[in-house]
Amino acid sequence: MGQVRKIIYILVGCISIVLGVIGIFVPGLPTTPFLLLSSWLFYKSSKRMHDALHRSRWLGPYLRRFQERQGVSWKTKWVSIACMWTMISISAFVFIENLHLRLLLLGLGVIGTCSVLFIVPGEKKDH
Repeated sequence: MGQVRKIIYILVGCISIVLGVIGIFVPGLPTTPFLLLSSWLFYKSSKRMHDALHRSRWLGPYLRRFQERQGVSWKTKWVSIACMWTMISISAFVFIENLHLRLLLLGLGVIGTCSVLFIVPGEKKDH
């Protein structure tokens, strides 16, 4: 892997962790999808950071809970997305008047939605 790609993965992984931590406190902003994204980015770029994230006292439990359940159902994904966009819409169009902040919030909503749909794996069915 190229050094530049590794640095980009680490940087985006760190940003994703920050967004995940903010999601702990901000309704509508997901936590687990951002942590899963960070985990994947660190897995591709830095084993040390990947392992540290999974061992973290505060963030590791989110990842372990996800791993134990081996994915989430489509119903859970859609409910999560609906709740997220309800809170984002209320925040962006009722409380936030600044256009730049509104666009930032909507952009984070798109990132969160894409994370839930494409990064968070669906539950595995036993046949």
